[in-house]
Parts: sequence; structure tokens; C-alpha cells
Amino acid sequence: MSLLNRINKKGGSSGGGSSGGGGGEDGKPKRPTSATRKQAVNQNPRSSRGGQSGSDYSDLKVRIQNKLIAELDPSLDINRKDEVRRQIQELFNSILAEENMVLSKAERQRLFEVVVAEIIGFGPLEILLQDESISEIMVNGPKNIFVERKGNLTRAPVTFDSDEHVMRIIDRIVSPLGRRVDESSPLVDARLPDGSRVNVVIRPIALCGPTITIRKFSSSPLGISDLVRFGSMTEGIAEFLRSCVIARLNMVVAGGTGSGKTTLLNVLSSFIPNDERIITVENAAELQLQQEHVVTLESRPPNIEGRGEVSIRDLVINCLRMRPERIVVGECRGGEALDMLQAMNTGHDGSLTTAHANTPRDTLSRLEVMCLMAGMDLPVRAIREQIASAVDCIVQQQRLRDGSRKVLFITEVQGMEGEMITMTDIFEFEQTSFEKGKIVGRIRPTGIRPKFIDRIEDAGINLPPSVFGVGQRR
Repeated sequence: MSLLNRINKKGGSSGGGSSGGGGGEDGKPKRPTSATRKQAVNQNPRSSRGGQSGSDYSDLKVRIQNKLIAELDPSLDINRKDEVRRQIQELFNSILAEENMVLSKAERQRLFEVVVAEIIGFGPLEILLQDESISEIMVNGPKNIFVERKGNLTRAPVTFDSDEHVMRIIDRIVSPLGRRVDESSPLVDARLPDGSRVNVVIRPIALCGPTITIRKFSSSPLGISDLVRFGSMTEGIAEFLRSCVIARLNMVVAGGTGSGKTTLLNVLSSFIPNDERIITVENAAELQLQQEHVVTLESRPPNIEGRGEVSIRDLVINCLRMRPERIVVGECRGGEALDMLQAMNTGHDGSLTTAHANTPRDTLSRLEVMCLMAGMDLPVRAIREQIASAVDCIVQQQRLRDGSRKVLFITEVQGMEGEMITMTDIFEFEQTSFEKGKIVGRIRPTGIRPKFIDRIEDAGINLPPSVFGVGQRR
């Protein structure tokens, strides 16, 4: 779709500034003259409030946007951003010269970036998305925007003009994915081009106005060395987790919301050998695997008629027919947990997934509940036997009260003992103090070697006993 049509469809960035680019008698777009552009601007009631003094920055931005939209080539493809940006730059400079607007170099550049963001970017969110120090963006209506930096929430210095302004940016996010959000479907999950996760809730569900939550991903994926540097784990634990993935152990990364489960899952997935076929199943594609042989599957919500839905469970079942050597499920939330366990028990060793849970024991309980959500009338013991047989290791991640994210437990699932699943902690986090608002502690080995150590050694990996604290005094 052409740039002008996309802007017109979304209502533009100023609610009607594209009227100057109408068609001629032959129906083709007609480039407006300087006189018609000035007439269009003079008819804009907002342009009379701030004049050309520059005191009203919002008014100046709207006037420049109106002229740019009227000048842009209608046939220009919005996906060719370099070309669009270059043309906007040329028109921007000519408009400023024509209007005799005197701006400093910094003001000119700032205004240009804001206008470009409104036309081809994500509006006020663009500057937040480019800030590498921000890990999460939360829009609570047009005037309340918060960001997370290093685990702490602060108010962002940007706002939207109105609910309609927020809705235009939301539509710009979800439309390329073939998804929709309106009163009949006020909830939607989406993603940005860089893989960042987006959740949108609008009225009448969100009473404060359109709400956007963006979980940002770093431009360069974090590696295991980054997690060690951040203090999330030690080098010994990093080597242990790498060994578990190479030895094809089935692992579940558990934790609460925002605890870093997806980041850790992405790091663990990076240890999978490059010569294996990997199939990822996600609600919104977030994983950034660097291997060559990766197939990414993404679920799809129902259309406006309530048809065409493809659930995570459908994808898990289908990927078993795609000759996977590794299955990576972004998150188990429902009945797909049963199919995931079945896959782990039928030759697809080395599978990885995440689950919401506060402790390793809670993770097993959550898996039981999710298996029952599959609609199968299975006895609890049968489900527990499936879990005990399928899952080898649980990695418990948590966001602590100081905002830091750490691995609290690495727990081995050993098997069934009567009606209960037996577990053993291999590593656990020990807090020593709380100083200057920071939690001080370390994750240490418990001195117990896991039963699956034989599988790690069969893979040709020999971990020293000191990794497990064998021979060390606690």
C-alpha cells in the first residue's frame, strides 16, 4: 500500500492534514502548488494559535506534518524507509525555508525526528524504543507513559495528544501482522519489527484509555556472559546449564511476570548445536535464535467472524509432524502443556519451555492444572507420571524487590515416590544482606550431584565436582 494511502487510512498524524493531496480530473493524485499548500495551512484552525513564533511546539509540529503529507509522493512505499526518510528530509528543509522558520540545528533535528516518527514510525514511542536503557514501556492512556530502567519504574517525558492519537499508533503496530483491535475485540497481542512483545487493551475494557505494554528486546540478543555480568548467575551455573542443553535434557524455565524467563530461554536456546532442526512455537514471535535451521511458528487469533484461530496447542501438535529435533515453546499457558509433555516423552529430548510459577514445586502444580485444561479426563497420578518422566530440570527465575533478576533455584525432577513427584535442589540462591537498596547474595550449589549427570557425561562433557559443591563446606 502506498505511503499516502496508509496515512489516510489511519487518519494521518493530525486528523485530516492529507486533504491537500487530492486528485485531479483524471483521478490521479495531483501535487499541490505552493499557493494551495498555504491555503490548506491557513484553513487549519490549529495553525493560528501558535503562529510561526515556535512557542507552541505541538502546533508547529502539526503544521509541518500537514505540509509534508500534502507534498509526499502518493506512490511512495512506506516500507522503503530510507527512501521515505530522504524525501521527507528534502521536503522538510524546503518547507522551513519557504515559511522562514528560524530554528537552531538541535531544534531542527528534533522537530524532524518527531515528524518522521509520526509519519512512518510509532509517534512519541519512537524515542523510547530507541533508548537501549529502557526494558519496558507502559502507556496508560494518552498522558501517562511509564518506562522501566534497571528494574525501576519512572514516568517518561513524552505524551500523546489524545486517545485517537494512541489508536493510530496501535493500528500502525497491529495492522502489518493482520491483527485488529476494536470494541468487539479490545485485547490483542502483537510484536514490533524487532521482535519486542506488545499487548494492547482499549476501551471499554481499559477505562483510562488505550493501554499499550511493550516488552523491549535488546538490538543485540543477550548472551550467557551478559547474565553472568549482571549477577543473574555464576560462571559455574552457566556452564552447568550449557551442559544440560547439549545433553538434551528437557527443561522448564519458571518465574513470575517480568522475571526474565524469555531472555533466559533465548540464552538456553543458543546452546543448541547448529546442526539440529529447531522449531519454535510462540504466541508472538520473540525468540532470537541464531542457528541456521530454525522454523518459527506463531499462533493466530480468530478473525472478525470468530474463525481461523490457530492456537499454541494446534502448533505444538503440528510441529510433531515437521521432524523436529528440538521443540521450543515460548510459554505454556493451557492445554498445550499436555502435548508438550507428550512430545518430551516420545523422543523429542532437549525440549525447552517456560511457565508462570513462583517456586519449582508450584511449577509442577501449574503443569498439572494446565494438563487438565486440555479437556482430557485423566487421573492426577497419570499426569504426575507424565511430568516426572518428561521434565528433567526446572530453572527458577525471579525479579527481586530491588529490581534485579536472578536464578533462585535449579531443581532436578527425580521421579515418583508414592503419589508425589520427588525433587532435589541442585543450586539455590542465598541472600546475605540488603545494603543501599540492593539485595546481596549468591546462588550456591547444595552439594548434591544430579542423577542426570550420567547423561551429561555421555554427551562428552565432564563437569568438575566443585561445580556442585562436592567436597566444599557449606
